Amino acid sequence: MFPGFDPVAFHIGPLSVRWYALAYMVSFIIALPVAKRLCRLSPAVATGEQVDDFLFYAILGVLLGGRLGYVLFYRPLDYLSHPLEIVKTWDGGMSFHGGALGVILALAWFAHRNRFSFLGFSDRIVPVVPIGLGLGRCANFVNGELWGRPASPDLPWAMVFPTGGPLPRHPSELYEALTEGVLLLCVMLFAAGKPVLRAHFGFLSGLFLFGYACARSFCEFFRQPDANIGFLPGGVTMGQILCIPMALAGIGLMTYAFKRPAQETAHV
Repeated sequence: MFPGFDPVAFHIGPLSVRWYALAYMVSFIIALPVAKRLCRLSPAVATGEQVDDFLFYAILGVLLGGRLGYVLFYRPLDYLSHPLEIVKTWDGGMSFHGGALGVILALAWFAHRNRFSFLGFSDRIVPVVPIGLGLGRCANFVNGELWGRPASPDLPWAMVFPTGGPLPRHPSELYEALTEGVLLLCVMLFAAGKPVLRAHFGFLSGLFLFGYACARSFCEFFRQPDANIGFLPGGVTMGQILCIPMALAGIGLMTYAFKRPAQETAHV
């Protein structure tokens, strides 16, 4: 049986701090110093102060992009009929693909404003994104949401979720936390530690896009599709469809990065 977690982590007076919100806050706290250190590595692309300034825009990109992405990709007709529901983020509903687009726009605008390399700056930010992905999936698990497809009762870690009916299911949130979070973080930090890869601006960004697309597509085989969408033709899911352009963009970026000369210095 699924453990009866309380979705509220703690209370501050009349305010309730939920695990999902706490995951966002902790992610940014952990990721910020790591991103600042990466930006100082040769070839340097930004100062620590600029990374601090970007944090605000990154949060906006994640929240606005994630919410609008969920509205447009997963429930457009529902929200078209009830547009005021869009602002009710406390009822849940965030899309990683939308959040990624929001952060990309924030990165492009911030890089243009500060007159440094968009791809170079992006390369130093994306390696820490799996921190938020992993903690966010753990929060999904605590909330008992986004559970997996029915599993064999013989599977030792199969769980009966409170809102998933009587069948044992895959705890797909934990699969995603391990692949999109832990595994992808290790890959990205390992790659970011290689000077030759850092010098080819755009490679790390492409590696992240491709790596996430692969991890998410794999986990979708165990995750129950959204009830309002279900399986698409061919048995694929909306999450897998959205990963296709992401994977292609990642391959294109990595190819583009190595077709250009390596950067000796960058404009900061």
